[in-house]
Amino acid sequence: MLALLLINRFTPWLDPVREQVGQLAVPFYWLTNVPTRLGEWLDDSTRSRAEVESENAALKGEILVLKRKLQQMASLAAENVRLRQLLNSADLLEDRVLVAELIGVSPDPQSHIVVVNKGRDDGVYIGQPLLDAHGLMGQVIDLTPISSRVMLITDPTHALPVQVNRNGVRAIAEGIGDLYALKLRHVSSTVDIRVGDVLVSSGLGQRFPVGYPVAEVMSVSMSPGKPFADVIAKPRAQLNRSRHVLLVFDNEASHAGAESQ
Repeated sequence: MLALLLINRFTPWLDPVREQVGQLAVPFYWLTNVPTRLGEWLDDSTRSRAEVESENAALKGEILVLKRKLQQMASLAAENVRLRQLLNSADLLEDRVLVAELIGVSPDPQSHIVVVNKGRDDGVYIGQPLLDAHGLMGQVIDLTPISSRVMLITDPTHALPVQVNRNGVRAIAEGIGDLYALKLRHVSSTVDIRVGDVLVSSGLGQRFPVGYPVAEVMSVSMSPGKPFADVIAKPRAQLNRSRHVLLVFDNEASHAGAESQ
């Protein structure tokens, strides 16, 4: 016996015998597992219809929970993308900025006013520009200690000086009550302005700092006999979609506001 153990341990001479023995043992393993399989089959066969229906209902509930979590994940992923865009735009700005969140929108469709969750206690001041990741949105018109009302650039009572980024031509962009359109006031028919031109804030009026993207020219219509062209531009900011925004601090304005308080 000891000799067989040593031969099996240190030589391959008994490998064919061991392989044949393993093949012969397979049916015995299968037979020994028959009682377990038979018991599982009997359990499955004897389950009542009520148990099956109950398990089915529980599984449907779990699917609904998982789908809800999946929807939340999709929403969080989209919000993450928007925040990354906003942070990237903040890196491009030299001015000091404050991230805020929209918490309300005016119920009056003719009044393009929104409310953000930053106010006087955060250093916000009247006239402060508001931007999203794509362009200028509006300016602060009213303050509370914890919130601010902001008039969007598309409000019918709002106007701001702009210039064509390509050639520096100046104009006034005024709101017409449409979130997707601005109108340029008193643009001469001879002025060099084209579809696709980007309009930026000119800094005139000392309300908005110079160089912020405002809109893109969508159409230029010139009628014979009229001294001015009809120019329509689309705001660069996503006025009806942006939730997280930037309040831009102009150093001189914020300093003046601090002195007046």
